[in-house]
Amino acid sequence: MWEAVSGVLQYIIDMGASVMLPIVIAIVSMIMGVKPDKALRAALMIGVGFVGLSLIVNLMNDELGPAAAAMSERFGLTLSVVDIGWPGASPITWSSEIALVAILVAVALNVVMLVLKLTRTVNIDIWNIWHMTFTGAIAYAVTGNYLIGILGVAVHAAVSYKLGDLWAPVMNDYFELDGITVPHGTSAYMAPIACAIDWVIDRIPVINKIDFSADTLQEKVGVLGEPVTIGFILGAGIGFLAGYEVKEALPLGITMSAVMILMPKVVKCIMDGLLPLTERAKTIMNEKFGGEEFHIGLDPAILLGDSQVVTAGLLFIPPSLLIAVLIPGNQVLPFADLATIGFFVAIAVGVHNGNLFRTLFSGTAIMAMTIWIANETIPWLTALGVQTGSIAAGSTIAALDQGGSPLTYLFVQLCTFENVAGLLVIGAIYAVCLLFAVRHSRTRAKALTGTEEEGMTGGPDLELG
Repeated sequence: MWEAVSGVLQYIIDMGASVMLPIVIAIVSMIMGVKPDKALRAALMIGVGFVGLSLIVNLMNDELGPAAAAMSERFGLTLSVVDIGWPGASPITWSSEIALVAILVAVALNVVMLVLKLTRTVNIDIWNIWHMTFTGAIAYAVTGNYLIGILGVAVHAAVSYKLGDLWAPVMNDYFELDGITVPHGTSAYMAPIACAIDWVIDRIPVINKIDFSADTLQEKVGVLGEPVTIGFILGAGIGFLAGYEVKEALPLGITMSAVMILMPKVVKCIMDGLLPLTERAKTIMNEKFGGEEFHIGLDPAILLGDSQVVTAGLLFIPPSLLIAVLIPGNQVLPFADLATIGFFVAIAVGVHNGNLFRTLFSGTAIMAMTIWIANETIPWLTALGVQTGSIAAGSTIAALDQGGSPLTYLFVQLCTFENVAGLLVIGAIYAVCLLFAVRHSRTRAKALTGTEEEGMTGGPDLELG
């Protein structure tokens, strides 16, 4: 029986997120009472959206990847272990013996936490359970203990659902994604750093008044501040830093212009597809739970529809390489994940309300911690790759996405105590940042409640003159 179930699950997983998510959305929608025709259309729209996202992300990888490699070579970077990124880390994770059990563990834990009212995040993004699975798979590869691996999945999943609750006010306030949250991946677990930095900047005179974003730039310089122009300037700039000639740099600029324009349109397809489910979920929750608010957990890719996030992602490609060089003892050459740094800083952009000036500080801290941890986890990821048969013995691999996760690092260190100093330092920093994140979330939630109450009482925001 289990073999049959696992075979079906693996078959669906192998088809990728663009098929897995529509299937899950269609089934969940019909279970919750959405009419079959609406559920089918919604599922297909989500599938279309993720195909579009995949095309754009692959385009960025194909175009920015070689530019990043050329930039590294041009500036003489001698880092020896190449970042395989999430495109490399996720297949290795799904190949682990932990993978199929991890899906059941993560889903069951979500249900239990919802019933016990320990979370309000309803995760329907089954594909991104690979992030939780990664922690368990690494722990199993390092310790050889299967139960510790399963515990790693459960711990990461529980933290993710709580992070989903934590970021819901930011999703609603800045990204205007009412009823939706992002509990997964680098976006969710690195954003607490941005909350701590935001608090610090707020207390620095003069600096706390600086607000720079693509929108304010557009107001001041017109067409030069529009997303299409910013994409071109950043893309061409990266090309020139890579040593490209004009005939190579300008096409890269045009490609990044296309990314800036097409990404929000693709994300809109996903949001349109989610609308029937989110509306039905709200209705059911109001009827069954007395209006208690729940959040639908989705892929962080939906945040790339914000032009500030895409801009920040492009801005951080050269600094990420510089950070990798400056970190003492680092061997990791950022590569595959350079094209998708937007995922790393997406929620941080929301924490700073689109202020790219503040994002420069938090993004620097985020990438520094990520690269340092990724360097520490080289032996672990390599062990997982060898265990799953994904790489040959004697090879070494690294990954910024998940390989640089503080959640994975802290859990495995608690199981092995290989680097007690690293455990204590990273643990202390992350714990402090989480406290600031809770504070930020509560403040944001109160501000939203005040705005809603003001609107209901016919406050000044509703006056039309």
